Amino acid sequence: MPLVRAGDALAHDDGTVRGVLLDLDGVVYVGDRAVPGAAEAIDWLRHEGIAHVFLTNTTSRPRQAIVAKLAGLGIPAEADQVLTPAVSAVAWLRRHGITRPAVFVPDATAAEFADVDPLPDGLERGAGAVVIGDLGAGWSYSALNRALRLLMSDPVIPLIALGMTRYWRAEDGLRLDAGAFVRALEYATGRTAVVVGKPDPTFFGAAVDALDVPADQVIMVGDDIHTDVEGAQRAGLTGVLVRTGKFRASDLGGGVSPDAVLDSVADLPRRWDRL
Repeated sequence: MPLVRAGDALAHDDGTVRGVLLDLDGVVYVGDRAVPGAAEAIDWLRHEGIAHVFLTNTTSRPRQAIVAKLAGLGIPAEADQVLTPAVSAVAWLRRHGITRPAVFVPDATAAEFADVDPLPDGLERGAGAVVIGDLGAGWSYSALNRALRLLMSDPVIPLIALGMTRYWRAEDGLRLDAGAFVRALEYATGRTAVVVGKPDPTFFGAAVDALDVPADQVIMVGDDIHTDVEGAQRAGLTGVLVRTGKFRASDLGGGVSPDAVLDSVADLPRRWDRL
């Protein structure tokens, strides 16, 4: 049941929206600064008793670090309110009985994989899987080539993508995200990655389960027209685009039509009044 545009307001065709998924980078904050009004909007959700979960493709930091960052911005959250691809990837590995993954994420996030006995850095054989996340400045030719060699050493080793986001906006401008490196490895190896972050429908489904709200009563608020909005819509949710973060005017002229557009997440309470 999608939201429809009704003048300046959001309107749901059965009058009910009970859950909200919130992207972080570009929606709640940009770099280390909160989007103006974001803390107040999230406080409003909490005060109104509207279930909400932070659904992020961030793999540069673990959940507890994200919770601490939010707290520093005046946004209280519990760890179970933050769903990250690293948490989803560990669950996937356990379901498939896979250990010894080679993990290409920052050290702090790599700690999330401790229970599945990650392969030590530098080895080029013996991985149970190759997991690609946002290694940031840690990416180099040798790091990407190591991932290639691990995958080519055994055709059954799965390539796991912690999301397919192409780029994100930091305080100093746009930065490449994990999706660009996953695509390079897919091209080089001729195999298709298992995606455990956005825009995979299973990832959105896990977030909806955490809300304990029917999918047709959930909206996803994001700044990425493809990963957030299109991904949510394909998962049966309502996709709301904000004009912050990586948003570009050209996003509105492509093949994806958001169910609604907000100037920022700060507008959510005002638009919600007309539901």
